[in-house]
Amino acid sequence: MKVLVIGGGAREHALCRSLSLDPDVNALYCAPGNAGIAEVAELRPVDALNGTAVARLAAELGVDLVVVGPEAPLVAGVADSVRAAGIPCFGPSGAAAQLEGSKAFAKDVMAAAGVPTARSYLCTTPEEVDEALDAFGAPYVVKDDGLAAGKGVVVTEDRAAARAHALSCDRVVIEEYLDGPEVSLFAITDGVTVLPLQPAQDFKRALDGDEGPNTGGMGAYSPLPWADPKLVDEVMGSVLQPTVDEMRRRGTLFSGLLYAGLAITGRGVRVIEFNARFGDPETQVVLARLRTPLASVLLNAANGTLDTEPPLSWRDEAAVTVVIASHNYPGTPRTGDAIEGLAEVAAEDAPDAYVLHAGTRAEGDAVVSAGGRVLSVTATGSDLAQAREKAYKAVGRIRLDGSQHRTDIAAKAAERP
Repeated sequence: MKVLVIGGGAREHALCRSLSLDPDVNALYCAPGNAGIAEVAELRPVDALNGTAVARLAAELGVDLVVVGPEAPLVAGVADSVRAAGIPCFGPSGAAAQLEGSKAFAKDVMAAAGVPTARSYLCTTPEEVDEALDAFGAPYVVKDDGLAAGKGVVVTEDRAAARAHALSCDRVVIEEYLDGPEVSLFAITDGVTVLPLQPAQDFKRALDGDEGPNTGGMGAYSPLPWADPKLVDEVMGSVLQPTVDEMRRRGTLFSGLLYAGLAITGRGVRVIEFNARFGDPETQVVLARLRTPLASVLLNAANGTLDTEPPLSWRDEAAVTVVIASHNYPGTPRTGDAIEGLAEVAAEDAPDAYVLHAGTRAEGDAVVSAGGRVLSVTATGSDLAQAREKAYKAVGRIRLDGSQHRTDIAAKAAERP
């Protein structure tokens, strides 16, 4: 099978790594990719937001499957263009990707499907913003209705800060605060059949102790030793299957990866948000634990034959991912700094620990930073404590001037019996 992955972040590196280990994959391409992905896939240049260009590249390469990784190309309808060219594509249509592209749309779908979520208001004027903030009180949860690369959400006790963020958005969703731990659960679907993956937990705040601003994610771990063993079945029945069924009822088949961001509240599971693609950094730990070869699962989802796929098989090991970010992230990041120590990780820590590239680029023989989240270090171990130890040992080998990372990823979970 020939596979083309669209994107160039740590999520796509994780996907390419898994696909490169699949015996059914005999040719693997990534466009545009990054310096790390080049080690496992052949890179090709492409404008990832141009569906015509992506479809043309897929046809030229003669691939059997296209996997669209990032949210922006999905919302732009890139998957539609690929399918229109007669090539199987893993990723929802532009219309279906509005589950992520518009939080107001997602709320409407959840209401129709009876999916539990936070009460909310869609606001377009300062007066509506003030009314919503007053209705819910602190802590304030303010979400840009559109795509914001994981940084469009503000959760704060400061009303002025909440109001300022709301007024900076064209359309904004203001909702009640959901207490309790957050969980990410992915599901692969062909629009009818839903195949859940294993849950993970990520760390959104920039600093230790869940302090600092929201980010795209500073680390993750899986499994969740503290979670109810029935959690996946519960979310399948109350969230994932009803959402897929509602989308199909509307005539907007959702085929691809449905990501549910969940809060485990005192009143039960509530949906915080939907994403229409694999989430970063949770993808890194979930795929590290997946034993089932990935390509056939994605192809069956793309072809509408997911009901032929047996239940997924999982490794017993735990996985931990730690993100290394550039100076000043999540503000305007400093780029162009040399990254050292990658060869040391490959020589000393593999295969239990490895580096997945996000914001990097090659400059001659050197690899330099090219974005906010630069690298993800993923490690597996017999339990979370061992996986965590291996991950941070590998992190310690990497040298990037001015870089930052959290030191408490999975710390509490690893300590619990």
